[in-house]
Parts: sequence; C-alpha cells; structure tokens
Amino acid sequence: MSSVDRFQEILTGSWKTQALYAAAELQIADFLAQGPKTAEELAAVSGSHPPSLRRLLLALCSLEICKERADGAFELEPMGELLQKDNPDSLRAWTQWWARYLGPVWERLLDSVKTGESGRKLLYGTEGFEHLQRDPVAAATFSQAIAELTRLHIKDIVRAYDFSEAKWIIDLGGGTGELLLEILQNQPSASGILFDLPSGIEHAKSRFDKTDLAGRCELVAGDFFASVPRGGDLYLLKSILHDWNEAKSLRILENCRRAMEPKARLLVIEPVLPEKRGASAGDQALSRSDLTMLVAHGAKERTDSEFQSLLGSAGFSLARTIAAGPAFSILECHPALPGESR
Repeated sequence: MSSVDRFQEILTGSWKTQALYAAAELQIADFLAQGPKTAEELAAVSGSHPPSLRRLLLALCSLEICKERADGAFELEPMGELLQKDNPDSLRAWTQWWARYLGPVWERLLDSVKTGESGRKLLYGTEGFEHLQRDPVAAATFSQAIAELTRLHIKDIVRAYDFSEAKWIIDLGGGTGELLLEILQNQPSASGILFDLPSGIEHAKSRFDKTDLAGRCELVAGDFFASVPRGGDLYLLKSILHDWNEAKSLRILENCRRAMEPKARLLVIEPVLPEKRGASAGDQALSRSDLTMLVAHGAKERTDSEFQSLLGSAGFSLARTIAAGPAFSILECHPALPGESR
C-alpha cells in the first residue's frame, strides 16, 4: 500500500466506526444470530429502509461482520458476534459509547490540544462523570461498556498477580465489579468491597445478584475524592487515574494512603506509556487511549517516571511493575515509611 493510500485509509477510517454503530443500534447481529435473513427481512424487523440497509450490510461484509450467501440472504460472521447484546464477549455497548458519546468530543481534539481542557468540558460544560448523573441512558451504556472492556483483560490481570495472600480487597471505582468478581472466584478465602458512585453501584447490584459471591462482597456507594473505605489489605485502582489530571489523581491516592494500614498494598492497574513511541499497533493503541483521555477528561495515560512521581507525591513507594498482558501493567505500591525513598 502506498503512502497516499495508507493516508487515505487513516483519514477516512471513521466510516467503519459509523457502520458498526449503525449495526449495533439496529441490532443486526442479534437478528442474524437467529438465522440468515435477507435485507428486506432485516429491514422489516429493524425498522429500516430496505435498499439503504442492504448497502450497510454489504459494507459490513467488507468488514467481516457478516457475509452474503448465494441465495441473497446475509449471515453472521464470527467477528459480528461481538455486536450481539448477550454474547459473553460482546462489545456492543462499547461500540455505542465510542460512536455516540465519545465521537462528538473527539471532534474537539484541536481545541483540547490548544487549551488542555477536555472536549467534553468545552462542548457541554461538564467535567469528569457529571454527565452520567444527568443521563441514565448514558450511564447504563457507559457501565456496560466498561464491563465489556474489563472482561477483555481480567484473565491477564488475575494470572499476572498473586492474590492469594489478600483477605480483604477493596476495588475503588470498580464499576459493575467484573475484576473483583474474577478475583473472588479464584480466591475462595477472600472477601471484598466494591466502591463506586451510586449510579455505578446501582448497575453492579444486578451483576452480583447473578453470582453466588454476594455474601463475600459488600457494595458501597461513595466518592473517592472525599474518602475511601478503611481496613483493606489490598486496594485496587484499575483504569482510574488516567481519567483525572494530576491534582485530582493525587487526591485519590492521598485518600487511599490515609485509609491504608502500613502493611496494606495498592495496585494501580493501567497502561504504562513508553517514553518514546513508534508506529507499531501497540503504540497506536496507547496513543488512541492517551488522546481519548485528553478529549474526554483533560487527563492522560502516564509513563513509568510519571507514575513514580505521582505515587511518591501521595506517600507511596513503587515496589514493582508487573506486565499484565499486552495492554496493562500492575504497579504494586505500599505506603512509604518515614525516610524511605519514594
């Protein structure tokens, strides 16, 4: 592929996002999971214009979401199953979140680069997750999207770290509790607290009700900018600090430090940026995530040295960094002792 062709592919790539989003909203994968259907049949059940839907379906064929059979009906491809609502590996909510809610703020990237402010703040005047408190549909979509993304990585995280010595685990900002549930399922002697905003806890209740672990996990609503629960021997912050600027991240960490006993441990589970980046798929994924944090929250992904500086300012020492699959690292921290190097 020539440089011009590659550039064109990058520049116009958003058409793929919109095609996947339209398929997700129209529930194309769910209908096709019931069996092959023609464009006319799919149009009837999805409330679509048949000729236009056929054009979308042909585009989805080019993306390996579905394929057209010799008889003219369409059937689902394996990758298309990721758009099924009830598929255990579903990314339907993430598709909806990315296209519907992140798309408009991405359009303000230039303004974010010029000002350092989030595109969401510039566009809507809201910061952090204020918008979720005002919009129940957005809150439900976000909660499900984060659960879907977490499921992609929890096996790697649980394999990478030995949780066997932890008896009381506190997952801060843990959403629907996917990570904590996985840990508790693998550690029968452990118990825990899932701590999140009231909206997050509300969505977590239905998730925990479907398991036999409810008796070993307490669901607590709160605000980690105010305080966090005491008494844990292991605290988890997965994909939390990258949502916040330095001052707010420091406040979260300081509240963790105040709640922790000297022998407790904190796991910060996040991507760690390399000091320099190339053109690999991994570097592109990190760059996408970093810029997403900028436009969505006025925040960022961090390098190892940036993490060490932030953790040291909050009174933590970084004991070790553990790779947890291709996307995440686990930074194991402990409260710094008087005179200890941070």
